[in-house]
Amino acid sequence: MLALEVESLVKLYGGSRFRAPVCALDRVDLRVPAGAGFGLIGPNGAGKTTLLKTMLGIVRPTTGRVRIFGCDPDDAEVRRRIGYLPERLHLMPAWKPLAYLESVGRLKGLASLRARAEAQLERVGLADARDRRIGSFSKGMKQRLGLAAALLGEPDLLVLDEPTDGIDPKGRADVRALLLEERRRGATLFLNSHLLTETERICDQVAILVGGKVRRVGAMLDLCASSTRWQLRFEAGVDESKLRELGIVRCDRFDGFVCDGCDAPALNDKLDRARSQGAILCELQAESRSLEDVLLELMEDAHA
Repeated sequence: MLALEVESLVKLYGGSRFRAPVCALDRVDLRVPAGAGFGLIGPNGAGKTTLLKTMLGIVRPTTGRVRIFGCDPDDAEVRRRIGYLPERLHLMPAWKPLAYLESVGRLKGLASLRARAEAQLERVGLADARDRRIGSFSKGMKQRLGLAAALLGEPDLLVLDEPTDGIDPKGRADVRALLLEERRRGATLFLNSHLLTETERICDQVAILVGGKVRRVGAMLDLCASSTRWQLRFEAGVDESKLRELGIVRCDRFDGFVCDGCDAPALNDKLDRARSQGAILCELQAESRSLEDVLLELMEDAHA
């Protein structure tokens, strides 16, 4: 089952007789399975927040279609199944956390509001601040409160725009653990974050948005695996000089060997020759790159 389906989504802003409109989203297609941890990454101005708001019906698309659990995002029942943390969270400074969470719970039609609100304040580490006014909160505390609101009612889909913005490293670890709990519960996570290491730790699928276009999408392992650089381990006693002649060289960082600049057929040819010389292969894998490396590569390609 798909939690989210985006088809040919286009969003244009402005435009007149004398000026072409700005294209924020250019024929975006996405499919997010229920229960997935899905990360959206890209540079500033790529259209990430516009995509999230269009998915949720906050911004109207110029053309294209969005379905959440097979339904229109404007459907009231669907909205109750979504927890949303916006990038810029505006909170009434005179309110207290419980009052704020109870108001969110009423909008969602939840029962037992006080108990639910207190439970979420405990989860995000704000139980001791329940009687303070929100105006006295730090940015990180406000972010935690916004996350507590998104978690109310055990939503089936969590859409989080920069959820750890302003939160210290210990707090980020706490948020990460909490989100992994939600995934174990069965919730679908759609995460937009500039902290790529957080995305790598929480998500198993990623879409890379550059210039309003999805440049690449897929499983994290597939996106980050190199197609031309390989890591290898051989049984002890291998003749390293013969491996070097084949372009297979020792790599202390990996505590093994690497073979660079060849595709799978070429690699197999090298391995056949190594085995014919007595080498016994124990382990082989494509070298993994960071999400940052992949993103920078796609940004360079987009501007080439």
